[in-house]
Amino acid sequence: MARDMGPVLKRCRALGLEPMYLGIDKKSNRTSARAGKKTSEYGLQLREKQKAKFIYGVLEKPFRNNFEKAKKMKLGTTGENLMILLELRLDNVLFRMGYGRTRKETRQIVDHKHVLVNGKQVNIPSYTVKAGDVIEIKEKHKGDQRYKDILEVTEGRLVPAWLEADHANLSGVVKELPTRDMIDVPVNEVLIVELYSK
Repeated sequence: MARDMGPVLKRCRALGLEPMYLGIDKKSNRTSARAGKKTSEYGLQLREKQKAKFIYGVLEKPFRNNFEKAKKMKLGTTGENLMILLELRLDNVLFRMGYGRTRKETRQIVDHKHVLVNGKQVNIPSYTVKAGDVIEIKEKHKGDQRYKDILEVTEGRLVPAWLEADHANLSGVVKELPTRDMIDVPVNEVLIVELYSK
């Protein structure tokens, strides 16, 4: 499986992104070498796409597939639909509920077959959840020290309004599908649509 293994803080600096959006508490004091330089229109569009891909940990091909799917959706604009599809990925939903310090960690948890969706084991991080889905950590893993450590770190993290998390039982429910206003990701999806429309 292809993965982005580059240094995270360096990448955040290059994209002008706060590491907290990735669930990382570290701060980067250095500024990007390109700070202050004028960026072309294409450069701005490309940066927004790279930002979205980096935050959600999605590579180019699945990202493009999500874009094509978003284009075919009847409701909303393509850009908003793209952000909603990315937000509904199983690894992201687990991250939002606080069952992983970062999206990379929740992807690993899903890969290791620790997660049930509506009582069925799902080990595909890109699985799209739906409204009403019940997501939980398998019973035999609920007592693992790993989850106690994770919850200690994520306890103060705010669970979005469209999700409900029961930390005592390591489970949660997708109450409704999110709208773009509910997604606190600093990405201008309009520029991504412009980039793909060329």
